[in-house]
Order: sequence, then C-alpha cells, then structure tokens
Amino acid sequence: MMRALLPLSAALLLAACQSEPPAPPAKPLTPEESAALAPADARIAGLYDQACKSCHTVADTGAPLTGDRTLWDARWAKGEAVLLASTIQGLNGMPAGGQCFACSPDDYKALIRFMAGRE
Repeated sequence: MMRALLPLSAALLLAACQSEPPAPPAKPLTPEESAALAPADARIAGLYDQACKSCHTVADTGAPLTGDRTLWDARWAKGEAVLLASTIQGLNGMPAGGQCFACSPDDYKALIRFMAGRE
C-alpha cells in the first residue's frame, strides 16, 4: 500500500511545484494615472473622451476610475451583460447611456472593457 502511495505523492508534489504563483493584488490607480489611459481604437477613444472620461477619471464622483481593477473587479464579476444593462439604463449618478448618444451596444461593451482594464 505504501509503495502505491509513493508515486502518487511524488506526482502531487511535482504538480504543486509547477503551478503558477498567484497574481499580485491589483494596485489602486490615482486619478492622474487613470486620466493618462486611452483606448487603442480611435473611435472608441473619441466616445470615451466625450462621454466617460469626465467622471471615470475623477475621484469622488462615485464612478470607478478607468483602469483601476481594484474598483472594477467586483463589478466585472457580475458579468458583462449586467454592466451593459447598467450602462444603458443608468445607475446611481450615471445618466442613461452615460449620455453617449452615438454609442451602440458594441461601443458600450468596448468602453466597459477598456474602463474595467479588460481591453
């Protein structure tokens, strides 16, 4: 019985040694760091500058700072569909659609992914 457990124990030990270390916790961003971020896509960058940046790069607006995963992770865990619905309908101090009258659902998804640090 002990001989049968030895190879199993060795395999488990090797597997444990090969696993990736956990990622370090996300670091909160300052409003200045957040304001320096921009979407790679020029069209999305224009929509972001017009409709999102004024709240999502300023502390104490109630909006999570762009790129600050410490603020976005719990929201992201709810799922992209929930975030999209909240964006379209408005939430707390955010007006419906973030007042982005030119945004399509795909635009909103791209903006959410960018701001949540998932781009």
